[in-house]
Amino acid sequence: MSEFAIEIENLNFGWNLQTPVLQSCSLNVPRGELWMLLGNNGCGKSTLLRLLAGLLTPESGKLTTDKPLGFVFQNPDHQLVMPTVAADIAFGLVEEKLNLSQVQYRVREALTAVNLLELERRPIYALSGGQKQRIAIAGAIARHCQVLLLDEPTALLDPDTQIELVILVQKLVKERGITALWVTHRLEELNYADGYFLLKQGQVVSQGKPAELFESLWQ
Repeated sequence: MSEFAIEIENLNFGWNLQTPVLQSCSLNVPRGELWMLLGNNGCGKSTLLRLLAGLLTPESGKLTTDKPLGFVFQNPDHQLVMPTVAADIAFGLVEEKLNLSQVQYRVREALTAVNLLELERRPIYALSGGQKQRIAIAGAIARHCQVLLLDEPTALLDPDTQIELVILVQKLVKERGITALWVTHRLEELNYADGYFLLKQGQVVSQGKPAELFESLWQ
């Protein structure tokens, strides 16, 4: 069994022949760690996550991930579809054909993991942006996802809530053995990561420990 939960080798993708997005892109994310994916707008970060999630099909190359896999969008309103917190998390469990008590247990277990059990019956529209992102993460926890993909999940949050969310994901990764790949533009979020990948023009041009990146920036 590989030590990596996410493996990408020579991945290529473009919207057409004239606009390649990913070119011979390769990276491996160690199992049970939180890694950040950095890079300028248009370098292929979000496209890479969508390829991993199966929302897009690569032109060539190889990619494998542990399953199940969860995806957290930049805007949680694009993925929370049911009227209440509990109903939304339960909706993601439909394919598992669980009985009612099993569903209730999974929902409450997931809400406890993200510290929102008291909001079980709360309407989705009444939640803050940070609470909505936690519910999106809880949906992945309820499905016992082994890999969590997060596409700039703090982009629409205030600074305090941004840090609260990254600390929560770091805690879930360590306590539950989840593997997370997190797209960000915020260098301060790197303080909570095990490693980083820097993407440029569709290729990984640098990777390593966050401390190494910070050191290079100050040289």
